Amino acid sequence: MLELVGKKIGMSHLFKDNGVSVPLTMVQVYENCVLELKVNEDKDFDNLLVAFEKVTNPKKVSKPVAGIFNKKAVPLFKKILGSQVKKGLQLKVGDSIAIDEILKEGDKISIRGVTIGKGFAGVMKRWNFRGLEASHGVSVSHRSHGSTGQRQDPGKTFKGKKMAGHMGVDAVTVKNLEIILIDKERSIIAVKGAIPGNAGSDVILKIVQNF
Repeated sequence: MLELVGKKIGMSHLFKDNGVSVPLTMVQVYENCVLELKVNEDKDFDNLLVAFEKVTNPKKVSKPVAGIFNKKAVPLFKKILGSQVKKGLQLKVGDSIAIDEILKEGDKISIRGVTIGKGFAGVMKRWNFRGLEASHGVSVSHRSHGSTGQRQDPGKTFKGKKMAGHMGVDAVTVKNLEIILIDKERSIIAVKGAIPGNAGSDVILKIVQNF
């Protein structure tokens, strides 16, 4: 599955002929460059290394990373991502992958992003607990989670118990998002529905290879 890096621009919508509103999320795919295509003789997939987000200022890239690009005689890029791809790809170092060559309107893709951080949240917000009673002797603990352990045996709180804590900033993948529009000139795609993350955050597009 080929993986590309993009930037979530924001959300919009369009109206169909019957008046139904379709929610859209706009994603701009970064300019990319093939760094390496490793052919695996003993596996049914090859390893592809692609660089994203071209930079003009060498100071924005560390010297070890810049050495990788200089060794391969390609321009400097800010991000590097590897993925497992099917065999037979005719790619070489320095090639660029155009979105209109691998995607078309109506295709389904998966997008992974990091959810918006919500800070420290209680169990009612984080896990949809109903809370305790509003009366009948309950005092100053209406939104608490109640008991977390058991009796003397085993006498502990198990790992993974749903409790209050840090909410958000989780890697989430949304599958089977339909591509509604493709803007080749601006390298932007519009998918139906919502994807995780703030506007301006990086997302990873997982594309099933049909090419």
